Order: sequence, then C-alpha cells, then structure tokens
Amino acid sequence: MITVLSSEGLVSLVLASGVGPAEGVLAVLEVRDLRLDRGGERVLDGVSFVLAPGSLTALVGPNGAGKSTLLQAIAGQLPCQGGCIALDGEPLTPAIARRQLALMPQRSEIAWHFPISVHELVGLGRLAAQRPGCCDVDAALQRVGLAGLARRRLDQLSGGQQQRALLARTLVQPARLLLLDEPCAAIDPPSRTELLRVMAQLRDAGLTLLVSSHDWGSDLDAYDRVLVLDRRLLADGTPQQVRHALGDLRVGNHCCG
Repeated sequence: MITVLSSEGLVSLVLASGVGPAEGVLAVLEVRDLRLDRGGERVLDGVSFVLAPGSLTALVGPNGAGKSTLLQAIAGQLPCQGGCIALDGEPLTPAIARRQLALMPQRSEIAWHFPISVHELVGLGRLAAQRPGCCDVDAALQRVGLAGLARRRLDQLSGGQQQRALLARTLVQPARLLLLDEPCAAIDPPSRTELLRVMAQLRDAGLTLLVSSHDWGSDLDAYDRVLVLDRRLLADGTPQQVRHALGDLRVGNHCCG
C-alpha cells in the first residue's frame, strides 16, 4: 500500500512495498531521521530510507535539495546534527565508510586539463583506499568500456567518457556501496544510455548504487527505485509509483532526459 502525506504541498512521503530489502534480508545501508545543518541552515531534515543489496537507486531533486550533502554525509565527510546511518546493521563510522563505500564526485570537481592519462586518473582511486581493491585499473577500465582509451589524455575525452573514467576510478576502491554524484549531468543521450547500462551491470554483479540526478524523464525507468529529496524525503518507490504519487506536486525545476 502507498501512503501519501502532504503539508501545504511541501512534503509527500511515499512508502512503497517491494522496493526495500526483502523480509529477512539485512539492508546494506540504513539511514534514519538524518538531520544536517550547513551555515546555520537545516539542509537535511528527518531523512530516512534503506537500501537493499544489489540495487540501483536514483536520488532526484532540484538544485539545493541536499542530494550531494546526503551522499557526503553517508560517506562520512560531513557531521550530522541528528539521526543515524548504519551499514549492515552496524553504526557507520568514517573508518568503515572508507573501507566499504566509494563516493564518485561531480565531473566539475575534476581538473580535466591536468596532463595525465585515463589510466593514471583511474589509478588515483587506489589512493583513496586503505588497501588495494579487488579490481585493478585495467579491469576497472574494461568494466566501463574504456580499455581502448587507457593512454588517452584527460582533455581528449568527451563528457560521457569523462564520467565513465570517474566511475572506473571509483571501482578500484574496495567498496560494496557506490555513491555517484550527478554522473549523468551534461552528457548527450547516447552517453547517458551507455552509462546507465554500465551501472545496471554493476548492480547485476552485486554492487549497491545510490545515484543522484536532476533527471525526471524516461531514464528513471532504468532504476529499481527512486528517492525524491528536497531537504526532506518527498517520495520513495519504483519509478512508476513515484510518478503516480507525486502527480502535479512541484518539487522544483526538473531536467527531463
């Protein structure tokens, strides 16, 4: 059953069965009543959800909704003012986060003019890990379809290739939970389709992915589940359930793809 609660059109919380862990299956990640302030302003307010193992989840919402902040908080990079985050039922500490989680930053945070090759960029992912990952650089490049571009300079890559290179850098870390910040932003539709295909393959291989996005278009159907965030969690369910439950609720300016 889906329950919708709203207050002046600001909050619509959808609790949908069949999108979280099955009964008896331990959640990989559990976030409960998470509250976080930045600059004296409440950025996340009572956010709660769980992620099932081997799932691909979209985190959507407008600019300023707190998507990047939520990913950084889960990765142990930001202190929270309340609530809890657990991994495999245990409190998630920064040390555990470094071993079990990997955060892929937004493409705009990388200096793509830096004179190194794709192979060298991906190899930098090992520096973020406390031990070598199970997937070496060549294998990571193979998984994202960039093996043939390993020696190419970063400034010779297209936007979609840059995103897949960042994903490969994330894969060399020994992580079971991948947090991807806007990987589909500002790339052409074919590149977005290819990136979504790679993410689905990683899901099918047993990894758990939480992917932030502005997209409210048909690409959401590639995900198992959608979380809609605007400081609070507005909706949680399958893409079809979320579209139906939100209806005409205005959550901000969505970029449809």
